[in-house]
Amino acid sequence: MALPLPARATDEILSRLAALHPKKIDLSLSRMERLLEALGHPERRLPKVIHVAGTNGKGSTIAFMRGMLEAAGQSVHVYTSPHLVRFNERIRLGAPGGGRLVSDAALADALDRAEVANAGAPITLFEITTAAGFLLFAEHPADVLLLEVGLGGRLDATNVVDKPLASVITPVSIDHVDFLGSSVEAIAGEKAGIIKPRCPVVTGAQSPEALAVIERAAAKKLAPLFVRGQQWNVQEEGGRLVYADEDGLLDLPRPRLVGPHQIDNAGLAVAALRAVKLPAAHDAGILRADWPARLQRLAPGPLSARAPAGVELWLDGGHNAAGGAALAHALCELEERYSRPLVLILGMLGTKDVTGFLQPFAGLVREAIAVPVPGEHAGLKPEDVAAAAVSLGMKASVARDVGSALDSIAREAVVPPPRVLIAGSLYLAGAVLAANGTALG
Repeated sequence: MALPLPARATDEILSRLAALHPKKIDLSLSRMERLLEALGHPERRLPKVIHVAGTNGKGSTIAFMRGMLEAAGQSVHVYTSPHLVRFNERIRLGAPGGGRLVSDAALADALDRAEVANAGAPITLFEITTAAGFLLFAEHPADVLLLEVGLGGRLDATNVVDKPLASVITPVSIDHVDFLGSSVEAIAGEKAGIIKPRCPVVTGAQSPEALAVIERAAAKKLAPLFVRGQQWNVQEEGGRLVYADEDGLLDLPRPRLVGPHQIDNAGLAVAALRAVKLPAAHDAGILRADWPARLQRLAPGPLSARAPAGVELWLDGGHNAAGGAALAHALCELEERYSRPLVLILGMLGTKDVTGFLQPFAGLVREAIAVPVPGEHAGLKPEDVAAAAVSLGMKASVARDVGSALDSIAREAVVPPPRVLIAGSLYLAGAVLAANGTALG
């Protein structure tokens, strides 16, 4: 089926823009600053900005903040990346009663204006599409913009906002070592690059090494610091989320998003909004927060129908060691509620630490089935993923795609029906959602 004309126009523009720079990632602010000047500095006309960096949990923390703000009647713009199925997912435009993903026509128009202003100069796809996003955010009224860093922070294209309302840093761990450094300290330094003079900084749980870097950066900028375990805390008690800071105690519902790590993300969202005194409906917001491909129970569809009856089918885009640990912890919690054999369907990019991701699953997994990451992404060979699983003592096999992996599970007729987790890559997660016909909005 052919795409509608505006969607085809958007895809054609994106294809042209992707050819403007020989590298997909080239961290710098100079190209972004040049283009924003040509566009009349839309980054100076944004609503109040909460800037979010970190390794894991950025999107979920933003989802909780959006839910709490919108439940309180606020109009909220959201910028996140990457997308799962459609590019439009990256840009949500706030409106009374709840925001909407940018339309194909509005996105194509903003991309076209950014392309014209850029005049063929070298620029990465993320930089020029971020500039287009800033145009849209500046031209549509809203109360708040929740702005997610694309990669790192210090040299990320989003780091052109001079005075955010707050900087939020989710837990920092090892990832993207080719661009950010191979140590937690180096990576934390890049993330802390979003800290601005005298602007509050709210941070989730950090290792001592990462926290020391963040504390030094905040002190240098005279930025008030709100640290989990010091100025605020969160925990689960009796199936509820209990949050505490110097302003008092909140007894809140447990998030609908699955996993103990979502308690942490929801707590960080509460801390950020309380630090800057924004109106927020915490109870309602926590329950309305939704973030696809984060321990998402896959809905009925063409792909999930290939799984045997009774199977629990879960999807997550986690792809680094810390993400693997969080997923394994969440699955242990599910296992305690209702025991099932666990099967892992895994595809990963070549830049990722497959052994580090799989290590927390050792002893939990009945079988790991390795699949390629679809599309033009430089994925690990499934044979290499399977070999890493075998090295950790797991039974492992290879399938040509997720559907074939589900077929093989069906042939085995495991009793009770297994719990299946598809994970390892957001690109794989997006392909699964597209193949299953799952709508995102």
